[in-house]
Amino acid sequence: MRARTYAGAAALLLALSACGEASEAGPSPTTSAPSTSVEPSPSGVPSSSSAPEPGTVPPPWLGTRVLPEDAAGYGIAGGTPKELRNRTWTLPDVVPMLPGEGFAAEVDVAPDDVIERSTWEPGCPVSRQELAWVRMRFWGFDGARHTGEMLINARVAEDVVGVFRRLYEARFPIEQMDITTKAALDAPPTGDGNGTGGFVCRPSVGQTSFSQHAYGLAIDLNPFQNPYVKGDRVIPELARWYLDRPREAPGMIHPDDVVVRAFAEIGWEWGGDWSSLKDYQHFSENGR
Repeated sequence: MRARTYAGAAALLLALSACGEASEAGPSPTTSAPSTSVEPSPSGVPSSSSAPEPGTVPPPWLGTRVLPEDAAGYGIAGGTPKELRNRTWTLPDVVPMLPGEGFAAEVDVAPDDVIERSTWEPGCPVSRQELAWVRMRFWGFDGARHTGEMLINARVAEDVVGVFRRLYEARFPIEQMDITTKAALDAPPTGDGNGTGGFVCRPSVGQTSFSQHAYGLAIDLNPFQNPYVKGDRVIPELARWYLDRPREAPGMIHPDDVVVRAFAEIGWEWGGDWSSLKDYQHFSENGR
């Protein structure tokens, strides 16, 4: 999992009315966002005459409420605000929609401009030439097709694309797929981030050795719906509502579901199976 959750999601809300593409065949009953009768205004903001269902629209403060920090630099939070329960919105895409119908993916050696906005720097345990820039289509919680990006070790890029093809076919919803930036990594914790991604050059939580993310050999998927928990520490810090793992909320990962099976088929293990802690968002090649 990523070391902490990051501010910055609020900037993406400005483009919410333009996100996504129309569904090919309508959202799946098991993965779509709850329906709402809210009529959007021309600006994309719900009309004041009716209120959206909690969890279907990102609150205006998303990514901006900085939490007090403990001695280790992690946020101190209480429960999950009602606006973040049953979280079923999708943020605007950060890359252009891939052409064509159905699932699509493009894999390239990561170009200079992508490396420069990532967390890679000299001293990371993987060279920049070993990182692949992957763009993939996915289903959002809004029942629409989206395109996201991630950096991943080039050696496993095709396998990872195969996993996300399976998730697309199953209409498993994802809120956002993005590349962690240096600014986001260093931002104070807000406890409400939810970006799905791969490469992040950082140590493992509470350790000094590099995480598998720093090798591009791990992926975190819907971190808010699938938080990290060890003792009293929960990351993202505001995601405690999702510690009720029997809950059947969209975007959650459960034992032997399509997500766990898809990663298992390429030999990757799930942090939800760990015993000393649970990292429900995390999949990695070596199981760490």
